This record gives sequence, structure tokens and C-alpha cells, in this order.
Amino acid sequence: MNDQTNDVAAVRRFNRFYTRIIGLLEDGMHRTRFTLSEARVLHEIGKRGATSGSELASELGMDRAQVSRLLMRLVGQDQVYITPGNDDRRRSRVCLTAEGEETYAHLSLMSDEAASGLLEPLDRSGRHRLLQAMKLIMRLLSGSPEKGPLALRPHRIGELGWLTHRQAVLYNQEYGWNSEFEALIARIYADYETAPADPPRSLWVADFDGEIAGSVFVVPAAGEEGTAQLRMLYVEPGFRGKGIGAMLVDQAVVFARNAGYRHMILWTQDCLVSARRIYQGAGFVLAHEEKHHSFGADLNGQYWTLEL
Repeated sequence: MNDQTNDVAAVRRFNRFYTRIIGLLEDGMHRTRFTLSEARVLHEIGKRGATSGSELASELGMDRAQVSRLLMRLVGQDQVYITPGNDDRRRSRVCLTAEGEETYAHLSLMSDEAASGLLEPLDRSGRHRLLQAMKLIMRLLSGSPEKGPLALRPHRIGELGWLTHRQAVLYNQEYGWNSEFEALIARIYADYETAPADPPRSLWVADFDGEIAGSVFVVPAAGEEGTAQLRMLYVEPGFRGKGIGAMLVDQAVVFARNAGYRHMILWTQDCLVSARRIYQGAGFVLAHEEKHHSFGADLNGQYWTLEL
């Protein structure tokens, strides 16, 4: 089988596993008489308090005619009632009846218990990995811009190893760089962590709702008093194009300026086009460049400077 066939088979295997483990193959949702579609509609109405058929169709990604049929069934079961809009009958409002409110509360309770049952066998680390994987699936498949808390924070235990791993993998995938690059950045991160606290240094991780979206750090430039060096700017592919790289560089420049550095330098390669645009946007200027063979590739190294 080719890669595409293997990937499709893996997705189908996951779908079969997940539908079984959360009980979607049962006759009714959470052992009630309601189908999954009916339960989803009841949940959305209960969550909103009042809504319309068009809003339900948009939220659930369903055809309006299908939603209309579901609503008629739920009306017949005394779960919802529909009132015409004051000025437009097409904007009818859909609400839960008293019995519908009880059903909504019951389904919500059963959903909470089912989710707790999934998490119960897992330790803290397992729960974290599962929840992060769920967030990643949602983000990759949603097709919409990420919305959520983005914060710049210090690194945590274990994350220097993670940053080394991710950048080694990404640069290999995107540029073909070999393990020589991995060895270099492992030393760079080790040097950062073991460097004295003075002159000042700092590392920032861009954290999106618990997921590492990127990072950068600043250290004093070796043998150049009053000069800071910007190192290891990186942004995860799924977060690129959203200003995170510029945010990291801006934070680093502000830190260096406030720490009393007079100059800032960095070394990059001219093939890293997006990164160079960020540096230029922050005010860095190209000082000089030189060709070299490193990481299994012919490269053109560039040295950029910024007066603080």
C-alpha cells in the first residue's frame, strides 16, 4: 500500500475505535431514546436558551431541511416548542419545553460521566497527553484561525529537550538538514541553560492553550561586551503566519534594550525567508554574509545587527 492508502486506513481505524469507545454504536445516545443527532440538537438549544433552525444548522454543520425534520420530531416528543418571530416567520425561535429541559440536563450529566469514564484509567501525564492530542485534532481539522489564550512564558522542565527535538525534525523535513544541526542546537540550548545569570539572558515559549507554538531566546554575545544575541527563533508550522514569530522577536528586543545591551546580533541562513522578513520588520539590517557547507547542505549564512 502507498502512503495515502495507509493514512486513510489509519483514519478509518481511529474512527472505528472512537465511535465504539464513546458508545456511538448504541441504539440511543447514553441509553436514551434519542439519536445522536437529536441529542446534539437538544444540547445546542439548551446551551443557547433559545435559537433558530438556521443557527442550529450553521452550528452543527447540518442541512437546514434535516434540522427542520429533527425539530418536528422533537416537537412531537414534547421536547421543544417553536414560536414565530415577531416580524418574520422565517426567524422562528426554538426553545426547550419543561420536559426538554429535563432531557437536556440528563444528557449533559451522562456526557460528563462518559467523559470522566474515559479519563479515569489515566494518570496525570496520560490525561495531559490525551487532552493535548484532542486539542491538536480539533485545531488541525477545524479549518478556522486559532482562537484562545496565547502567552509568552519561561520554559519548563523538559522543554529544552522538546525544543531541540522539534527544531531538528522540522529543519530536516523542510530543508533536509542532518544530525549535525541537531547536535549544534543541543549544545546551544545546553550553553544557554548553564550560562551565568549576568549578563542577563532569557528564553520565551509561545504557549497556545497549553501547546508550544514557538520560542526564542537571548544571550550575551560571546566576546562582544554590550551585545546581545538572538537565537533559535522557531514557530510550529500550524501556527505560522499569525504573527507569533514577530511577537517573540519583539519581546526579545524589548528585553535586550531594557537589560542595557547596546547592540543585538543574530546568525541565520538566507533560505529561511520568513524568519528574515521578521528580522527586517524588527529593524535588523544585514551586516555581511558568507557561503558555507553545514548540516549536509550548501548554505549562505547571514549576520544581522540591530542598534538598541
